[in-house]
Amino acid sequence: MKQNRKGADNALGNAFSSAFFKKFALPKFRLGPALVSILAFIISAGAIIWGSMRSDIADAEGYTEFELGRVADRDVIAEHAVSYVDEAATLLRREAEERLVPAVFVFSREAAEGSRRAYYRFAELSRGFFSRERAADAYKQAVEAELPGAFSSETLDTLFRDSGSERLLDNGAAVLEYLLDTGIVAIPRIGLERFNPDVLELYHTTGSRIERERLPYDRLITYAGAPDAIKRHLAAGAYPASFAALAYPLLEPFITENVFYSPQETNLRLAEAQAQVKPVMHYIEEGERVIRKGFIVSEGDIAKFRALVDSRPRFDPRPVIGHILIVALVYGFLVFMVGKRRIGRLLAPSEIYLLAILTVLYILGAIFLRIAAPGTNFFAALMLPTALAVMLPAILIGPLIGMALALALPLGVFISGFFDMPSFIFALSSALMAAYVLQDAERRMDLIKAGFILAVVHVFTAVGLLLIQRASLSAYPLSLLLAVVNGVASGMLVLGFLPLLEHALNAPTTFRLIELSDLNSPILKRLFSAAPGTYSHSMMVASLAEAACQEIGANALLARVGGYYHDIGKIDQPDYFVENQTAYNKHDDIPPRLSATVIRSHVKLGVEKARLLGLPQAVTDIIAEHHGNSVISWFYNEAIKREEADVNSKGAVDVEDFIYPGNPPRSRESAVVMLADVTEAAVRTLKKPTAARLEKFIHELFLAKFDSGQLWDSDLTFRELQSIEHIFVRVLAGHYHSRIEYPNQIKEAVSTAAVADQGAAPQESEDGEANE
Repeated sequence: MKQNRKGADNALGNAFSSAFFKKFALPKFRLGPALVSILAFIISAGAIIWGSMRSDIADAEGYTEFELGRVADRDVIAEHAVSYVDEAATLLRREAEERLVPAVFVFSREAAEGSRRAYYRFAELSRGFFSRERAADAYKQAVEAELPGAFSSETLDTLFRDSGSERLLDNGAAVLEYLLDTGIVAIPRIGLERFNPDVLELYHTTGSRIERERLPYDRLITYAGAPDAIKRHLAAGAYPASFAALAYPLLEPFITENVFYSPQETNLRLAEAQAQVKPVMHYIEEGERVIRKGFIVSEGDIAKFRALVDSRPRFDPRPVIGHILIVALVYGFLVFMVGKRRIGRLLAPSEIYLLAILTVLYILGAIFLRIAAPGTNFFAALMLPTALAVMLPAILIGPLIGMALALALPLGVFISGFFDMPSFIFALSSALMAAYVLQDAERRMDLIKAGFILAVVHVFTAVGLLLIQRASLSAYPLSLLLAVVNGVASGMLVLGFLPLLEHALNAPTTFRLIELSDLNSPILKRLFSAAPGTYSHSMMVASLAEAACQEIGANALLARVGGYYHDIGKIDQPDYFVENQTAYNKHDDIPPRLSATVIRSHVKLGVEKARLLGLPQAVTDIIAEHHGNSVISWFYNEAIKREEADVNSKGAVDVEDFIYPGNPPRSRESAVVMLADVTEAAVRTLKKPTAARLEKFIHELFLAKFDSGQLWDSDLTFRELQSIEHIFVRVLAGHYHSRIEYPNQIKEAVSTAAVADQGAAPQESEDGEANE
């Protein structure tokens, strides 16, 4: 027995020493969050540098210093001679040249040849009938078989019965040849609007030679204009009168368009014309007053001023270095604010990724909006959802993170030059209000309410800034509309994004914890029906933990939910735990090692159920840590006794078989739930608890947990432990007030309760109940 106890003491001593020195170990380096943070810094710095060079905002005389139509507040004098292109005038000149470019049409040899071949086949067929003097009906039937529906019966009769039929066919061939050589043009309905409206250019390929010809549109032959073209040609030529009436009906089946619009050739001609356009140049002499103080700034003044700014050296390393320092300062501030000393824990990698993404997107959005609308009244701040970038981290991670972003993001963009003073004031007021309005939010619909509150604050801020700027009345409607939309949309977007991010980050937000605290949830109703004693115990643990966390400033809602769910692993085997037992104790029939295995398993089973339910990681951690790695001492001691009593036994009892499979609590909420769990279970062993007895009793329990190293990773201070003791005494004294007496039972009760949180031990406590 001495050897077994010595081995157990050594094992526990090693565990306690490891936990103690872990407090002084450096935090583990996390490669993923480090790389993402560095990447976010590089992207932000690069975007700011690019944006600065793109818009010249870093320069004291950037484009946005002067606004079109407003009075200039200072003179700008050219330091050196500058020549620049008048883009507007050049564009007008280019458009005028483009209107002179004719659309290009190309002859189609295939279409013409197809028409000729068809006519020659018809003529050959007709001559065969003319030479043999066959009947007209046979002729018409043959033509109809060859060219169905091409000719009317009257046309074929006239041609067949005319004494000069052969000559009429030759005349038709000549007229058709004229039409195809001249070209029957297919003019598209759309696509020619930007080209010369009077003439077009015809391309005719003869062998390897391309002939180009310009023709006015009124001289073109189109398919619809073919009858008139034939009449004009007959009138100008020596054709017999009998052919004039027969010409169009005879040729109509063979008339086809053979000149088509060529977009490729037209675009080449257009490119040639554009290349020949010379830009319109203007010159600024050295010493010339580009902008005059007290005068309204015109478009010409803006063009000259931009040319003057663009003529300066493109790269100056000083702004680049300055922007890198500014971004480093902002990121340093964020790293400081999200450190463990500030928020009481290390951020999860997913939380760091979220902060990095929001920071980069906010900076990129500010740069884009500033470049897209330079000079507009704090337009960038009105369009940028600063409140959204603050509210999401404040809900998902914590209000301190939200407040840090509320200060860092607008300040960083302002110092970088992409916010002017009005934009910075508007963004800062929006961010600070966004962090403030979420303090009492307990329902998801409170986010919509927060959005309307933000809209009101935005309106007041916008009106104040517009009054300070002495803006015209025409600037108010749009600015106020954007201010309202920004606030309302931020609240609605948070409501939309929050469930997705809650699931992605597995975050214990207030809204999600309140939903989990509903006692009508299926898992808690199942716990109530399967293990009513455990359910009652969990309710009391939750009440104790919540009251204690409220006293020390920890997350009381998280502690309450953790208390509700910390023993859900007992659902499957409730009869092995004392709070659910009546007269029969199942541990009487099994060895201590097996009993310890069953007791230990409820932690692992609880963690598995938590993951299946999708509980937040913080709640799952409470379930996994509510016993820490403490020893199930009653069963361990019982196993040693039986081992020593068994003369045939040769093996020693391994303490590892009796240690809970968890880690000591790593958060204050988890530690408070552990203390509430052991306290509630242990107080049940007191027959007649008194206030003084409870105080001494709970103090002994706390000391035992601390001495065993279970509280060393939780960041609880001695002052907080003392506050928790007082809260527990007050709550439990009120709970057991009807039973209070004052006998001297403390030593007995403490010794009995030392195993109160070890599971269902088969022994009798002071009040005659089987005790954990």
